[in-house]
Amino acid sequence: MDLGLEGRVALVTGGSRGIGRAAAMSLAAEGCAVAVSARGQEGVDDAVAALRETGARAHGVVADMAETDGPARAVEEAERVLGPVDVVVANAGGPPQGGFMESDEFGWDLALRQNLMGTVRLIRAALPSMRARQWGRIITVTSSSVREPIDGLTLSNATRAGVAGVVRTLAREVAADGITVNNVLPGPILTDRQRSLLARQGDLEAALAARSARHPMLRIGRPEEVGDVIAFLASTRAGFVTGVSVLVDGGESRVLA
Repeated sequence: MDLGLEGRVALVTGGSRGIGRAAAMSLAAEGCAVAVSARGQEGVDDAVAALRETGARAHGVVADMAETDGPARAVEEAERVLGPVDVVVANAGGPPQGGFMESDEFGWDLALRQNLMGTVRLIRAALPSMRARQWGRIITVTSSSVREPIDGLTLSNATRAGVAGVVRTLAREVAADGITVNNVLPGPILTDRQRSLLARQGDLEAALAARSARHPMLRIGRPEEVGDVIAFLASTRAGFVTGVSVLVDGGESRVLA
């Protein structure tokens, strides 16, 4: 299936590893020029090299989405090198782990700046150009915790739900401008974040085996399985899909809608 993304420009934050990197690779495979943003120069350079090996135009931006000017700088740099951004994938890293009383003021501040306000600022930076061209795709990556809060992840549960509220509201505001806004909710995906959560239980391999055994598919998801969903939502084929939160959890969630 041709997704109609040839020649489009995408910006993926948190694009140096995990789901962000998988999304960047999936978009590049569909013909997008891709800018990847992350906090570390080494990870950004590695992701850009991998993208260029596929023949894609690629550029890297070192930027922190928790900083006030980070999101706008990422958009400006992507547009300077690759052209107007058509697709934004807002993929901020997970905030600190912990229950309610374990989450201090610093943790709350970081989570709000990184996961909520970083996403808001990124969208605000990219939206005017999309509106002027009457086409755009905004995709946020949060967590299945938007549907079912996860014990021990208070900050994630709170801020991810906030992003879902932004998505649902903004989708209606920009629908007439040819812009779609959607949210992807990964379940258990084998990323560094998932390994960190499992390692809290003790032996990582044992914890991974036990986690897989509890899953309906008897396995943990792969980052590329989320990346391909993101690429579809970015496509012309998904032009009538907006304002939704798409679970990519292998059927684990029991919610009805």
